[in-house]
Amino acid sequence: MVQTAKLPPNTLLTLPNAISFARLCAVPVAIYLVLESEWPAAFALFAAAGISDAIDGWLARRQGGTQLGAALDPLADKTLMVGMYITLAAMRQLPTWLAILVVFRDVMIVGGLVLLWFYHHHVPIRPLTISKWNTGLQVALVALVLGLNAFALAWPMLRQAGVWTVAASTAGSFAAYVRQTVRPA
Repeated sequence: MVQTAKLPPNTLLTLPNAISFARLCAVPVAIYLVLESEWPAAFALFAAAGISDAIDGWLARRQGGTQLGAALDPLADKTLMVGMYITLAAMRQLPTWLAILVVFRDVMIVGGLVLLWFYHHHVPIRPLTISKWNTGLQVALVALVLGLNAFALAWPMLRQAGVWTVAASTAGSFAAYVRQTVRPA
C-alpha cells in the first residue's frame, strides 16, 4: 500500500488544483468552439473536462484535499455547465427554457446559501442524492448534444427525452433543496 502525505488544507499549488484551474480556463474555449460550430473539438474538450474532473477528484482524495480545491473544483464544474447550457440554447441546440431552468436552479441555490450565511443561518452544504443524479443527467445531455453534432447524427427523440429528463430532475432537485432548507429543525 502506498502512503501519501496529507497536505495542509490551505496549500495552493497542488496537481488537483492545477487540473481544476485548467478546466476552469477551458470554459471560454469550449464556449468559443460551440459558437463557431466546431462540434468535434467542443465534444473532445468537454470529454477531456469530464476525465480531468475524475482525475483531480481521485488525486485530491488520495493526497488530501485543500480549501482552494474544495472551492475551485465545483466552480470549474458549474462554470462549464452554465456556460454550455447558455451557449447551446443560444445556438438553438437546447431549448432556451431549459437553459433558464438549469441556471435559475444554480443561482437560487448559491444565492440562497449566501443569503442564509449573511443572516447567520448555518446550512450544511451536502449535495442531495437527487442533485447528484441531476448533475449527471445535465452532463449527459450536454455530452449527447455535442456528440450528436460532432458525429452529424440527428436522433431527435433521444435529444427530447434528455431535455425532459433534465428538466424534471432539475425542478425536482431545486424543490428538494427548498424543502430541506425551509423544513423546521
